[in-house]
Amino acid sequence: MTGIEDIHWDPYDPALARDPYPLYARLREEAPLYYNDKHDFYAVSRHADVQRGLADWGTYSSAHGDILEIIQADIELPPGTLIFEDPPVHDIHRRLLARVFTPRRIATLEPQVRAFCRRALRPVTGAERFDLVEAVGAEMPMRVIGMLLGIPEADQPAIRDYTDDTLVTEAGGKINHEDILSTDAFRDYIDWRKQHPSDDLMTELMTAEFEDENGVTRTLTDEEVLTYCTVVAGAGNETTGRLVGWFGALMARYPEARRELAADPSLIPNAIEEILRFEPTGPFTARYVTRDIELYDRTVPAGSAVLFVLAAANRDPRRFEDPDRFDIHRVTQHMSFGVGAHYCLGAALARLEGTIAAQEMLRLFPGWDVDWDHAELAQTSTVRGWKSLPLVIRGAV
Repeated sequence: MTGIEDIHWDPYDPALARDPYPLYARLREEAPLYYNDKHDFYAVSRHADVQRGLADWGTYSSAHGDILEIIQADIELPPGTLIFEDPPVHDIHRRLLARVFTPRRIATLEPQVRAFCRRALRPVTGAERFDLVEAVGAEMPMRVIGMLLGIPEADQPAIRDYTDDTLVTEAGGKINHEDILSTDAFRDYIDWRKQHPSDDLMTELMTAEFEDENGVTRTLTDEEVLTYCTVVAGAGNETTGRLVGWFGALMARYPEARRELAADPSLIPNAIEEILRFEPTGPFTARYVTRDIELYDRTVPAGSAVLFVLAAANRDPRRFEDPDRFDIHRVTQHMSFGVGAHYCLGAALARLEGTIAAQEMLRLFPGWDVDWDHAELAQTSTVRGWKSLPLVIRGAV
């Protein structure tokens, strides 16, 4: 009989990333509070624990970062990095972006997002095979975020590549926290945009007045604007692109679901929710423990780092019936966008892009397989998804 001492989860191990779910199941059942002594972190994986912990920002703080490498670097984080802040400062900064990312305002972007998607698919329409990540997953989110931020179209690929590269690691390696916190990609645009204001997020951030945590009414500093833009670009490019890749992969693995969605596109939004539950692009998130806590008859000391394994929580049988079954009809509230104060600000945009990409793919292509021998998972310690996903187009059968 195996024991807890036989369980080893290393979030930096690319071999485990290929199919982490059997190990996640063992974590949930045998080690609901897991400690990794090599990398010095704790992990929780049951749905109830993840939900409760993420909602308790006073105990599980984001102020030291939500990435393990950043927490352990013990560095001062720049102001305005709202994903690395706690209330009340977090709430003040979040409100500046929230008015741009309301579901109603995001819905108005549908025509532009669809145009970007069709433009991305145009060169591969009629092709017998193409890489979905290269054609759509890396292209459409870049155009959408570029449009929102007001980045000139010619510069958008460089911005995307820069933000993606900050998350890339070598096998078994860690993210360079200095790279991920860098705002250099947007520095050249600030002065130019001051002289050429436009109807975009960067202009809105530079001109919006707000009352800060000290009760002072002001506008954001240039550094704060840079930080906001960096956060939006990183989250919007990387994670949404991975969602498109998982759509392509899962529709190849479950052709009966693909046929059903093609016949009834009204099912696509719910299918996107199931994809997000089944294969979340961000499988875990980190927090800093502010006080000693008791979990499963053990003490997690203040100052520890805890990983909340969202992907494991999304398949917890205590919460989901038959959780390892992919079911596009499942009505679910998954954990992939987080919980509480740090619920993903871009959730509505990710859903819109995922839905439109699915609609346009199913409209143009009757069916496809994946050339799995040449498909490659992206190697990062924060995002799980396809770096390349070559599709082989076939008939609808």
